[in-house]
Amino acid sequence: MRIEYDNKKDIEDILNLPYTSNYTIDKEGSSNKLFYGDNFDALNIMINELDLSGEIDLVYIDPPFSSNNIFKIGEKSNTISSSNDDAIAYTDTLKDEEYLEFIRERLVLLHKLLSDKGSIYFHIDYKIGHYIKIIMDGIFGSENFRGDISRIKCNPKNFKRKGYGNIKDMILFYSKTDDYIWNFPTVPFTEEDIARLYKKIDENGRRYTTVPVHAPGETKNGDTSAMWKGMYPPKGRHWRCSPKELDKLDKANLIEWSKKGNPRKKIYADDMKKKGKLMQDIWEYKDPSCPKYPTEKNIEMVKKIILSSSNPESTILDCFCGSGTTVIAAQELGRNWIGVDESEKSIEIIQNRLNNVKRGLYDYDKSYEFITIDK
Repeated sequence: MRIEYDNKKDIEDILNLPYTSNYTIDKEGSSNKLFYGDNFDALNIMINELDLSGEIDLVYIDPPFSSNNIFKIGEKSNTISSSNDDAIAYTDTLKDEEYLEFIRERLVLLHKLLSDKGSIYFHIDYKIGHYIKIIMDGIFGSENFRGDISRIKCNPKNFKRKGYGNIKDMILFYSKTDDYIWNFPTVPFTEEDIARLYKKIDENGRRYTTVPVHAPGETKNGDTSAMWKGMYPPKGRHWRCSPKELDKLDKANLIEWSKKGNPRKKIYADDMKKKGKLMQDIWEYKDPSCPKYPTEKNIEMVKKIILSSSNPESTILDCFCGSGTTVIAAQELGRNWIGVDESEKSIEIIQNRLNNVKRGLYDYDKSYEFITIDK
């Protein structure tokens, strides 16, 4: 499926568009980089001057949403302001085909920068997000679409409007290939989860549930098709582990036998609580109530993305850096990072946050190259 509009360029034409290549670097030598300038120029500099093609394992971007707004920062509040005297954080006035091509040009460059094990998370809203998905299908391939995450961003509002209240936005998740980094993210079980999923209680008061000790599919050779305790797996199935391992489970009182002599494996709630439950595609990460920058996103959400789709040696890229939440999250998690923004106010906030970032559980280099692109 393709989306067509006037002045849509071929991918090769985008890769050969002219860009500003003049820049200065302060504090050379760090793998962390903060660009001050247009992100189209910065991405081209990464590709053509710094030789970073295929070096980025994770991209998270939260670009303008084509909202037709000018976002300002008030003197006493970092929320959106309408005062003529307040500083402009950024403008979001591109619309329709012009906006889509603006985004598409940058996605083409990001695809080139991504490693073969890399992923991209594109944070967008419901008004424009479905157009962006078609564009991303064309660049990354529909077969590399990994998910559409619904992010609950705020509490319900009691606005009187013809329509449903909007409390969510969306994150489009793509990989570059099918061999991408994936660390199986989990979230804690709630007490309601435990009560619902682990309804049985043993003689020691521990909650548990049971699962079959066999699984679909027959095996002609090997232990998992052999007899155990005088029985074979049911027709069309095989033991989940060898009879020897089943004996160990039974000896440890981890097999529950029904009155009819059918075995099931015990799964205890307290063991599973340590592991957590696998994360699903509806997230509740509400935006900060006192943001440092308009549209600032929840740092715990960004950290979850980084932990899910990168490794400690990975480099994380955000070319719409805004308040710098992505680079701060990457810094605190011990990852290398690259951030880009053309807003002077954004760069000021990012640098202040970097100066005050607290060391977490990971060791990291607080230094970074500050790269200014000539206008």
